[in-house]
Amino acid sequence: MLNVDSAAVYTDFNNLAKLKQSAREQSPAAVKEVAKQFESLFLSMMMKSMREAKLADGILDSQQSQFYRDMYDQQMAMHLAGKPGIGFADLIAKQLSPKAAEEDEKDPKLATNEVLNRAAGTGSASQPDRHQTIAGAGASDGEPLENSGLDSLERSLAMLERSQNAMADRWQHLEDDLQAATSAGTETLSSKEEFISQLRPHALEAAQTLGVDPNLLLAQAALETGWGQAVIKNGHGENSFNLFNIKADKSWQGKQAKALTLEFDGSSARKEMAGFRAYGSYKQSFDDYVNFIKNNPRYSEALKKAGNAGQYIRELQQAGYATDPRYADKVMSIYHNQNAAEAAALRDAG
Repeated sequence: MLNVDSAAVYTDFNNLAKLKQSAREQSPAAVKEVAKQFESLFLSMMMKSMREAKLADGILDSQQSQFYRDMYDQQMAMHLAGKPGIGFADLIAKQLSPKAAEEDEKDPKLATNEVLNRAAGTGSASQPDRHQTIAGAGASDGEPLENSGLDSLERSLAMLERSQNAMADRWQHLEDDLQAATSAGTETLSSKEEFISQLRPHALEAAQTLGVDPNLLLAQAALETGWGQAVIKNGHGENSFNLFNIKADKSWQGKQAKALTLEFDGSSARKEMAGFRAYGSYKQSFDDYVNFIKNNPRYSEALKKAGNAGQYIRELQQAGYATDPRYADKVMSIYHNQNAAEAAALRDAG
């Protein structure tokens, strides 16, 4: 009998290798373990959907609390998998049988293994793909697996490996974001000097990619955030790190922070609530600014004038980056004043 505690800890992917070895040894008990793993993935998706269906975030919710809540949900899904009462693992195990597949072909109703295929992203309702089903081996615990069943089981294990690798990548991404948010929390911009010293390395990197003067990017960020004193915060009071006040449009898949913004319609101005992109650090804000400008066709003319600070920022304004009719003039005023201050500092130092 196979003795693999595959649901011990959600971060333990070593047991997948044990399942593969059991499949190569034609152990029928591997079917039950594979079924439990698939049930765990199903429960995890179900709990994630339930969490996302809530009306709004709680007053104590934060990026950190969400991280640990997701950890708890993943572990709970692993714990519940294979337990009596769910029944999904039994259904999958039943379908890991060539005989069950034959019965499904005779049944005019939608085959269960076809439902599993569609949940896993393979096959279709109109054209079932019998070669990519989650069906495999399903003999009784005492009988060896036949070759056709073994092949299908190995395909199921490959599918399971892809799912677990995707989950591992997701957790790594969450951990990276949490670490970035923790370290970024120490990035304070309490003065103009601190604003420049903290952000200049990121501005230099972004400017090199775009071909613009890094001081222009610092001037633009200074105007948008009041030299870092008015960076938008979310409903929990957490820093959005949005230095360029880029809004969260339909293409944005990340977090966002809502805030009042002043929009101009000709010469008249009005306040309105809008969603803005939220990042884990100021570096991410600069990186997204670069991607936003480079990947948006309407800013192509601005990129052509990147070598001239004044022409670049005016082309941005003309393309609709900002509605303030004096936006480019304000940025250039900060830009020239900062350049003059740096030149004066150099003269004094010399």
